[in-house]
Amino acid sequence: MPGGLVALLDDVSVIARAAAASIDDVGVAAGKASSKAAGVVIDDAAVTPSYVTGLTPDRELPLIWKITKGSFFNKLVILLPVALLLSAFLPWAITPLLMLGGLFLCYEGAEKVMEKFGEPKHGKTLEDEIADPAEFEKQRTSGAIRTDLILSAEIMAITLNEVAAEDFWVRGGVLAVVGILITVVVYGAVGLIVKMDDIGLHMAERKSAAAQRTGAFLLHLMPRLLVALSVIGTVAMLWVGGGIILHGMHELGIHGPPEWTHAAEDWVAQTTGAAGGALGWLTYAALSGLFGLLLGFIVAILLHKVLKIGAH
Repeated sequence: MPGGLVALLDDVSVIARAAAASIDDVGVAAGKASSKAAGVVIDDAAVTPSYVTGLTPDRELPLIWKITKGSFFNKLVILLPVALLLSAFLPWAITPLLMLGGLFLCYEGAEKVMEKFGEPKHGKTLEDEIADPAEFEKQRTSGAIRTDLILSAEIMAITLNEVAAEDFWVRGGVLAVVGILITVVVYGAVGLIVKMDDIGLHMAERKSAAAQRTGAFLLHLMPRLLVALSVIGTVAMLWVGGGIILHGMHELGIHGPPEWTHAAEDWVAQTTGAAGGALGWLTYAALSGLFGLLLGFIVAILLHKVLKIGAH
């Protein structure tokens, strides 16, 4: 009996070590996948604050909470099972789907660049006025959740591509961890951003000179922060989208553009001394972004000028 108990405890210890190793694998893979999805995360954080524009301050955080719940539903209820089924039964489809998502990011980024240079905005704008505040908020919420579904699908596809070689449970764990982590980070940051002006105004009205200076700084910072987030989000979309397509082309046997960009990265890294690694990476990121911008321009022109989709 003691021998059986020892054997049982030994089995339990083996299972516990295996479980701990699996948890560790999930943590490491989730961290790696989250870093790969950073560009989409930045864009998500940059886009969402615009959905509370025009709302009264007391409705800003409730709206963000509704969007957050919708984002959890998108990632954990809709996209996670689809991603696991895809990886189990159609693993060959991951790269083409990822490339389609990358092309969408390129198109979105290029369209924003075109709008900056005078092209008309396409689709419904957020400045449209709605007489009924409840209906206005409902439409903003549904619009934000639809946008989140697109960005979340890209995040989950990037994550799935990073853990495609792992076993089923590790893939599921990583997708769940990344989905929860990114949702909390993005919408927590968005909540802080949209209330920063209220925090600044509150501090500016206090008697303390230090509080007043801090409040004035926050009020001065907010408009510039939103502009910076918009620019960073656009650059991130183009860089991530272009990089995804270049990587996918290499996996599909199309080696020209991927090899040219990596050759440029290697040349810069080898000729710039101590800063070579960082400058090489920046070179690859810049070339990926330019490649993404070119592809995005082509798609935007095809849709709006040739096919007249979304044209005014």
